[in-house]
Amino acid sequence: MEDVDVVVIGAGSAGLSAAKTLRAAGLSFKLVEAMNRIGGRAWTSDQHFGVPFDIGCAWLHAADRNPYFPEAQAARWTLHHHDMNIDHLYYRNRKASEDEEAAMKAADIRLFELLAAHEVKIGDDDRLSALLSKGHAPRAAATFAGPMDFGADEDEISIRDFQAAADLDPNYFTKEGFGALVARFGADVPVELSTPVRKILWDVPGVACVTDRGTIRAKAAIVTASPAVLAFEEIEFAPALPDRHFAAFFDLPMGMLTKLPVEITGTRLGLEPFDDLLIERLARHDIYFLCFPFDLDLMVGFVGGDFAWEMSAAGEAAGVDFVIDRLCAIFGGDVRKHVGRAMMTNWGGERFVRGAYAAARPGRSQARATLMQPVAEKIFFAGEHLAGPLMQTCGGARLSGEAVARTVAAQLAAK
Repeated sequence: MEDVDVVVIGAGSAGLSAAKTLRAAGLSFKLVEAMNRIGGRAWTSDQHFGVPFDIGCAWLHAADRNPYFPEAQAARWTLHHHDMNIDHLYYRNRKASEDEEAAMKAADIRLFELLAAHEVKIGDDDRLSALLSKGHAPRAAATFAGPMDFGADEDEISIRDFQAAADLDPNYFTKEGFGALVARFGADVPVELSTPVRKILWDVPGVACVTDRGTIRAKAAIVTASPAVLAFEEIEFAPALPDRHFAAFFDLPMGMLTKLPVEITGTRLGLEPFDDLLIERLARHDIYFLCFPFDLDLMVGFVGGDFAWEMSAAGEAAGVDFVIDRLCAIFGGDVRKHVGRAMMTNWGGERFVRGAYAAARPGRSQARATLMQPVAEKIFFAGEHLAGPLMQTCGGARLSGEAVARTVAAQLAAK
């Protein structure tokens, strides 16, 4: 492979935007992707239900700051503003009373008031669970804020990290698919697919990236692989990275959010399109449903945190059975007659991703800042885990890639 100014590793949202920014700056680049498609965790497929379905990210979060939103509007994508409020709350199989639903919403407001006012000092308990009182209502509020939002249980979420995340409203859902929007964004970018980088040498002039298809030499590298991929050392660095950078990969483990969409035909179960339904169960075996988005015949189930990892290990058949059993327990056994196709996403099993998105360990929120510092002014990191307040979002990943590429371009121009 030929020498270039910059090699970009990973053709997800961050890598695509980095490549486009480098191109606009007049720099040569090589963009390599381990998988056989672009988009990373943004992936829309119509193979399962005959309509576009986002296997990965689906909501255009923070639409007023999300660069994908005006592009979706310009492309005349079908968009729906989703307020993300719980419309139906169940405790096991029992529908919550109006008073219980009001208590949950009050607990949710109270949680964010506590977060806004709380200051974590050295030696303090940095776990989100430390802010929660006991009871059904705070528990339900924590489920939506933790496993269903952050991809981790509340005792595994750093308060500091949670405080640093922006309010993501307004949120929009797209019928044509967020993954399809990202693919459209990156369609004009040359990419070497199915080309995993095995090793990055940085004790040479510039860097040398070793792939199965040859070695790419460049002045700098932008690495957009997930922290989990780097923690598993799918990419070897020679010499080894500084300890603080290597430790940061482990301090930003991937949370998990697993989708379990089920086709329901011939009935709407008394629900409206885009209703939000949350079922609180014991041992955090909770499930959230986005009901019939765009009036499609789909109930999209979500499980998050440790339970999502457990579900991934149990397998798709067990996951689908769990979802159907929950729907039957609430809406009656006749639901089974209306069940059609179903599937389960498995980002934990994707070798070149290994999870949904990064969430800092309690007491380790500084890991994000560490990875925002380049190594030897040669190796730069970008991605959703380094997106500042828009952490864990596809739009944030894109902005991260752009910012890092601008930094690299300025540095190379100064030499």
